[in-house]
Amino acid sequence: MPLQFDIRAVLKSKAPNAHVPGFLIRYLERITHIKQMNAFLAKYPDKKDFEFIRLVVDELLGCSASIDGIENIPTDNKPVIFVSNHPLGGLDGMIIAEMIHESRKSKVESRKLKVIVNELLMYMEPINGLWAPVNKVGRLSREQVEAQQRMWESETDVLTFPAGACSRLQRIDGHWKIQDLEWQKNFVQRAREYQRDIVPIYFEGRNRKRFYALAFLRKLLHIKLNIEMLYLVDEMFGAHGKHFKVHVLPPIPYTTFDNTHTPKEWAQHVKNIVYGADNRTC
Repeated sequence: MPLQFDIRAVLKSKAPNAHVPGFLIRYLERITHIKQMNAFLAKYPDKKDFEFIRLVVDELLGCSASIDGIENIPTDNKPVIFVSNHPLGGLDGMIIAEMIHESRKSKVESRKLKVIVNELLMYMEPINGLWAPVNKVGRLSREQVEAQQRMWESETDVLTFPAGACSRLQRIDGHWKIQDLEWQKNFVQRAREYQRDIVPIYFEGRNRKRFYALAFLRKLLHIKLNIEMLYLVDEMFGAHGKHFKVHVLPPIPYTTFDNTHTPKEWAQHVKNIVYGADNRTC
């Protein structure tokens, strides 16, 4: 039987005792484009990993991307940490991951890559072998924690989005800007611990106005539930036909992150590098 996405099964696994009305199920199926996704899965039942990502980007979404600074992607065999802003919340991760894979595999034989993502993305079975999950609403299983430990101890490259969520509309220095939330310090700590250089990436892109308006309204009403996250798949399909630019910046040696600043301060420093002197905001 071909793989199919099933909203009911996902909800049952996350909240087994909750009753979700049928109309809400149907609405979720519509905004997550279940029919289109399942038709795509039926067309390519055996495609996985980066081959699947390429088909999603090229065929399902009709998107393209160009890369500036590809020479900054290391050519040696030493594993690194790629860190990026997160403007789109899904499509950007797939484009960057495929870009890194294509560049590194041509220079470093058998190079592997893992992407740190929200645990919910593990339901995307054709590409869940590329993910290293984090759980924002609970704890990871023992097996997942052990798998992450093995990842950091291995020769696997890691791509992470330190904001932990896609960019939001914010008041910054007296101006409204679309930019990442505060970057978390974990990637700096990992760089120190495992002696991995950091490769910063800036992805040009933004979601539609509706997404930012919903996020702003939720915050204004002090609603903790991340309602706008439900629309990220719809935002991905809304990007159909777009062209994106990806900027790879020069690597930062792990020795940079000394004790003159805290890991949190260093994380902010790298974020400032990514957004750059040209005041990038999206």
